[in-house]
Amino acid sequence: MKTSFPVKFAAFAVATLSTITALSPLLAATFGKTEVDQNKFVAVAQPLANNTYKLLVIEQLSSARPCWSESGSSPVQVQPLLLNFDFTGICSRSLDSNGYSIRMADQDLGLQYSLRVVNRDGDIRLLGTSTTRNAPVIEIGRTNGLSNDFSKIVLNPGWRMTKRTYDGKTLGHVYFTSDQALGATPTDGGNTGGTKFADIRTDVYGKEIDQAVELGFVAGFSDNTFRPQETLTREQLVSLVVESLKNIPNANITLPTQATSRPYPDVDTSRWSAAKIQWARDNNLISGYQDGTFRPAQSVTRAEMMAVLRRAAEKGKSLRGLPTTLGAKQTPKVFSDTSTHWAAPLITQMSGYCNVASPLNETGNAFYPDQAARRNYAAAATLRTLNCVKSESATPTP
Repeated sequence: MKTSFPVKFAAFAVATLSTITALSPLLAATFGKTEVDQNKFVAVAQPLANNTYKLLVIEQLSSARPCWSESGSSPVQVQPLLLNFDFTGICSRSLDSNGYSIRMADQDLGLQYSLRVVNRDGDIRLLGTSTTRNAPVIEIGRTNGLSNDFSKIVLNPGWRMTKRTYDGKTLGHVYFTSDQALGATPTDGGNTGGTKFADIRTDVYGKEIDQAVELGFVAGFSDNTFRPQETLTREQLVSLVVESLKNIPNANITLPTQATSRPYPDVDTSRWSAAKIQWARDNNLISGYQDGTFRPAQSVTRAEMMAVLRRAAEKGKSLRGLPTTLGAKQTPKVFSDTSTHWAAPLITQMSGYCNVASPLNETGNAFYPDQAARRNYAAAATLRTLNCVKSESATPTP
């Protein structure tokens, strides 16, 4: 894309679709919402100067011409095609708080929260922030990677776009909508109650995170946080899994202090993870891409994590002198979004193997195989794999 593109786009910033520019508390309370076709909307991180971004929402009003195109992955690149033609009646765009806001549990939060796109921890995140002191920051979505181009913001599970209504009429204003109330826990119940870190006390994987930390294969940060929602990189997953295998009875795993050579062309011997990546490669826990690279700093998807954990379970059983076949310990789950995915068989298998593969945040029936794995689920899934291997009978039944 041309470097002048954001400037050209900014020239249109005065044209927003909301018919209401200021909200009184009474008026905000009377707004309703209507559901929309999610495929006709895209949330975009628009690059600005100094590595900053702003939120752009594009809507396809008619099928006369496409309003945007998508390409690539991690992150998905978006090209707003509407700049190339008169898009009146075909496309719409929202560029500021007049055009979009947050709605949670049927409460319009436009007066309390503003939407920001920030570059944080190797990702571009869509956040809801409040001017009220100590109010929680709401994460709504991520691009799953960094880019200097327009990037698609993938909404987190439980979030969707709707349209604002007033007096029975649908307005142009777009809501980022969640049915959960502000401050609600990730689920209505489950394995909550982590205590070692301040930021996992209400996390669905809290107790499992505590156990994983006690076993020593994962750790928190010096500020007494675990950062459960941070995405996991491929090299971090390797470290997690390799360290967990040390807990296998009589495993006697000895890792080299330094890699003897580059395990992959893009993994230098001086990299902190090189020795673990080399060991994992030599023990068939991981594999690279078709171009020969490993891409250590790339976010690992939930499906890729299942592939590594299955191999780790097989390696763990081998270390115990057991057959490496992973027998089902429970009825495998039928996920709503994996039937045509390349990892469908192994995800199903790992769901039956001590619930290693489970729905996102342990709710619903979707696995979200292509979503980046988060630290909380990675710790829990690795712990489940380890415990399942350790529970296997030392004298297998023929």
